[in-house]
Amino acid sequence: MTVFLEVIEWFDETGEVMVHRIPETGSGEIKMGAQLIVRETQAAVFFRDGKAYDLLGPGRHTLSSLNLPLITKALSLPFGFKSPFRVEVYFVNLKVYTSLKWGTKEPVAFRDSQLGLVRLRGFGNYTMRVIQPLLFINTLVGTRGIFETGAISDYLRDVIVSRLNDLLGETLDTIFDLPKQYDEFAIALKSRVTDDFERYGIGLVDLYINSITPPDEVQRMIDERSGMQAVRDLDAFLKFKAAKAMGDAAVGGAGGTGAASEGLGLGVGAGLGMMLPGILQKSMAGSGVQKQDIACPKCHATISMEARFCPNCGHQLVVVNRCHACNADLPPEASFCMVCGASIEKPDIKCPKCGADVLPEANFCNECGEKIR
Repeated sequence: MTVFLEVIEWFDETGEVMVHRIPETGSGEIKMGAQLIVRETQAAVFFRDGKAYDLLGPGRHTLSSLNLPLITKALSLPFGFKSPFRVEVYFVNLKVYTSLKWGTKEPVAFRDSQLGLVRLRGFGNYTMRVIQPLLFINTLVGTRGIFETGAISDYLRDVIVSRLNDLLGETLDTIFDLPKQYDEFAIALKSRVTDDFERYGIGLVDLYINSITPPDEVQRMIDERSGMQAVRDLDAFLKFKAAKAMGDAAVGGAGGTGAASEGLGLGVGAGLGMMLPGILQKSMAGSGVQKQDIACPKCHATISMEARFCPNCGHQLVVVNRCHACNADLPPEASFCMVCGASIEKPDIKCPKCGADVLPEANFCNECGEKIR
């Protein structure tokens, strides 16, 4: 069937068609003076006899051809009344195609300086447009009647992912540095991919990296690690958790209904009552409250309260001598009480375990606690 084209134009209803050929199937014949209308966002490539003759921009164009109506039948007689002069018009959509996605089908291995070998996934989007219609048709479209973005998006996605793998391996040290480098990585990745796109007459307008993430199990470990770093004062955290648990138990016990709820509330409260002293004791032990220092009574050097002997002069700090009359604490070398003046009898009993001198009236050794009598 002979197709005569007089007014040639095309509208993209879907927004996804990059190239549309008229006629869509095969080729056609035009009359002398046929009108070709090209929109602002389009370019038209005119093919005659299988060869591209002209690239037409926006506006109305008058076409001429060897297919003159008066001699068409005569010239087509040897060819079964089908004219050998064939024409096609390829409309190329020059608009920017947005919301094109790219991402890794499979995780890629990456050697992280802090986490070791991890597998990463990357996702993002990009925008593109046709910048060289004739090159685009000859390299990718060929003789297709309709060419949509889906026909090339898979290939472009693989190109982006391949370049991203090289970029990460060459420049990234650890994935913890990624949040502050997304823009820089996107710019570097765009510069590497631009040449690959332009090889087919496509211009890469924008490219964005939305996320580069490790597997879920690695993310959970990172969350746990950050949680431990967030709780810097573990003692304060334990006290807070204990107090909160007691409050929750009290609310649960008061709001429960029936004997079972009351029993549960009492059981939880009793358990927390037994656990809380130990938790608070440990918390207070390491809460930063330090014991006060004391002065040596002999050389007046500052020493810890826990010391038994002065590290400066060796003076014994633990009281082992006591006045029998007024019960005042006396230095071990004292012969008379400094309070009442009573004579101090020297002990003549020694501890059978440690050999220390023991007062006559003592029932236990002051040094080791051994029972004397």
